Amino acid sequence: MSLKIDNPIISMAEEDIKNQCTTTTTTTILSVDSGSETQTTPASPVFSEVDFSPLAIAEDLTPLPTYKEAGTTETDFDGLLPAERKLRLREDLANGCGGQLWPAGMTLARYMLRYHGGGDLKGKNILELGAGGGLVGLAVAKGCGEWEPPVYITDQEEMFSLMKHNIKLNGLEGKVEAMILNWGESLPSKVIANPPDVILAADCVYFEPAFPLLQTTLQDLLSLKEGIVVYFCFKKRRRADMQFLKAARRRFHVVEIGDEDDDERPVWSRQGLFMFAITAKEKKTTTTGVYR
Repeated sequence: MSLKIDNPIISMAEEDIKNQCTTTTTTTILSVDSGSETQTTPASPVFSEVDFSPLAIAEDLTPLPTYKEAGTTETDFDGLLPAERKLRLREDLANGCGGQLWPAGMTLARYMLRYHGGGDLKGKNILELGAGGGLVGLAVAKGCGEWEPPVYITDQEEMFSLMKHNIKLNGLEGKVEAMILNWGESLPSKVIANPPDVILAADCVYFEPAFPLLQTTLQDLLSLKEGIVVYFCFKKRRRADMQFLKAARRRFHVVEIGDEDDDERPVWSRQGLFMFAITAKEKKTTTTGVYR
C-alpha cells in the first residue's frame, strides 16, 4: 500500500520508502507458485511452537527483497487454481511498493484457496485492505466462489489504475471492484452499505507511522456489524513490526491461525511469516482450535 500522509516528517519517511521501491533491478526474488524467496537463506532450526511465535524471532532485521521490473506474472498457486483459470497479475512499482507481489500476499492467497476454495465463502461480502495490485482478492474471486455485491479490493489512489488493470486482465469485471480506501479516513459509502463478512490483509505491516491509521480502519470495519473476521498475514522485516501485533492484541481479539499439524506452518516460520484471525474484542473466539 502506498501511503499518503499529510504530516511532513512522515511524508519524508514515506518518500524514502517510495524511492527504494522505484529503484529498478531485474532480479526476480519470488517463486510465483510457492511464494517463497529464491535468494539463498541460512538453514532454519527445527520448527517448534516457540520458534513460530512472532515474539520469539531474533531482533535482527529481515532483509527487504529485491525489487522487480514491471511485467505480468501468472500463477495457479501450485495447482490450487485450475490451469485454465490461472491468475494473471501486472506488477509495476511506478506508483509504489504495492505494485509488486510480496510473500505474505502469496501466502494468504494460497491459504484462502486451500481452506476456503470449497465454496464456504459464497454469499459473503469480501474486502481486501492494502491490496496493491489486488493479488489476494483476485485469487479469492477466481477460486473461492462468486459474490453479490462483488469482491472489493482497496488501496490508495496511487494503486487504483493497477487494481483496475488486473481486474480486466483476469476477466473479473463485475465480480471484483477496485475502490480507494485510505487508512485512518472515513470508510467509503459502499463499504458502509455492504459491510464485509471477511477482510483480507496481507503485507500491510511495513511502515510504523501508518500502524495507528491501519488499526483505526480495522476498528471502523469491525464495528460495522458482528461476526466480521480479518485474515491478517504479514512478514516481519523490522523490530517495529511486532509493535503492531502487540497493539492489535490490546485492541482486538487476535487468534493464531493453524496448528502444529498444518504442513505449511513450518514454512511460514522459516520465512518469518505470521497469520492471524482478528475479530472485534467482544467476539469470543476459541484460542485452542484451528481457525479456518
